[in-house]
Amino acid sequence: MDDDSAERTGYRRSAGSPRGEARRRELLARVTDDLAVNGLVDFSLRRAARAAGTTHKVLLYHFAGAEDLLAQAVFALRDRRIGNALAAMADGAKQRTLAGRVRVAWQTLRDEEPGLRRVLDQAVGLTMYDPERYADLGRGSTRQYLDLLVSFCPQSWPEQRKREVAELVLATLRGFVVHRLTSDDPGGADAGFAALERALEREEAAGD
Repeated sequence: MDDDSAERTGYRRSAGSPRGEARRRELLARVTDDLAVNGLVDFSLRRAARAAGTTHKVLLYHFAGAEDLLAQAVFALRDRRIGNALAAMADGAKQRTLAGRVRVAWQTLRDEEPGLRRVLDQAVGLTMYDPERYADLGRGSTRQYLDLLVSFCPQSWPEQRKREVAELVLATLRGFVVHRLTSDDPGGADAGFAALERALEREEAAGD
C-alpha cells in the first residue's frame, strides 16, 4: 500500500456535498465487496480503482489515501459481520440471556462466509505486523465489537461491569479465532467456548 495520499500529491478533495457523499458511498461499497472476495494481499489504490470502475485520482478526490480507504472498507466489513450476528438473533427464538447472545455471535462468526472471515483476520494481522501504521484497523475493531457486546449484557448491570464482561468476551473470542487458524484440532475452540458459556451463565446468575 504505497499509493500517495491526496495531501502528498496535491489532488483536490471532495467538499462533502450530498452528491459527492453518495458517490463516495458507491465507490466504498464496490471496494468493500472486492476486499470480501480478494482479501488484503496486494491491496493498493490502483487495485481499488479497478474494482470500483474508476481511477485512482477519483478515489483520491473522495478518500485521503489508500490507508483511509482501507480503514473505511474494513469498518464496513465488520459492520457486515455484526449485522449478520444481529440478524441471526432475530431470526430464531429470542436470546434472552447473555450466554445465549454470545453463543449466537460465536456461531455466526464460526460459520460466516470464508471471504469475510479471511479479510478481517488479515486486517488484524496487518495491525500486529505494523501497529503504528495500521493502528486504526485494530482500534476500530475493538470499538465496534465492544459496543455490540456491551449491548448483550443485562440492562440492570452497572456500566463498568458491562464493560468488564464485554472486554473478557471480546478477548476470548479473538483467542478462539486465532486458535481455529493455528490448531490441528477443529473442535478445540468450540470446547473452549463451552467453558466461556458456563462462566457467563455464572456471571449472570450472580445478579447485579
